[in-house]
Amino acid sequence: MARRDVMKSIQSWQNRIRDPSLTVLLALQLSDIFIAAPLTAKGLPMAQVVSNTLLFAVLVTVVVLSHRWGVVILILLGLAGITVAYLFGAHWSPAVAAVLHRGGDILAFAGLSWVVGHAVYAPGRITAQRLQGAVVLYLNFATIFASAFGLIWELSPGAFANLSAHMAVPEEVATMLYFSLTTLSTTGYGDVVAVDPFARSLANLEAIVGQFYFAITVARLVTLEVGNPSR
Repeated sequence: MARRDVMKSIQSWQNRIRDPSLTVLLALQLSDIFIAAPLTAKGLPMAQVVSNTLLFAVLVTVVVLSHRWGVVILILLGLAGITVAYLFGAHWSPAVAAVLHRGGDILAFAGLSWVVGHAVYAPGRITAQRLQGAVVLYLNFATIFASAFGLIWELSPGAFANLSAHMAVPEEVATMLYFSLTTLSTTGYGDVVAVDPFARSLANLEAIVGQFYFAITVARLVTLEVGNPSR
């Protein structure tokens, strides 16, 4: 009985901080994607530390918010893959290191998306924080696809036109985020072009996800607001 009471107390605390935490997640992600990543690509050593710290803070926040052990395990597996790639990647083949690193990114942000998606689409009153959570989820999709594009590029350096085959990792991350966001939003400037069949297929999928995401999110939030008895 005591254990059950403790679990209920923890879940109640998680529910209270869930919506404010979405604002924190949004601030962290915006800082990482639009400030730290470009500065890191410019070669500022401190920016890399800041970027990694922001990413770690995002994942810790998600673990704190999660009610499900599956999400925690998914994030821990992702972090394990990233850590192993950093520590031992230089001693292994580039392909293995790339799969561990990018695969770890995808797993970690998939867990993040799981938690944030539950918070955004769950029944209840629509708040400003939940709308901010919808933006976090959108940026998560961009990050996940950027990691997948990065994996394809590392395994096949000719997968994208107008990209150097010997690009440094920080610059690669910033470039893949740029390409992913322009694809997700269907902006498509054309300065970076997918030429590999798998890269093109993934770009098509991301463009479709970007379009359907807004339609599904708006429909769900409107339905929740209209059906909210406290209106």
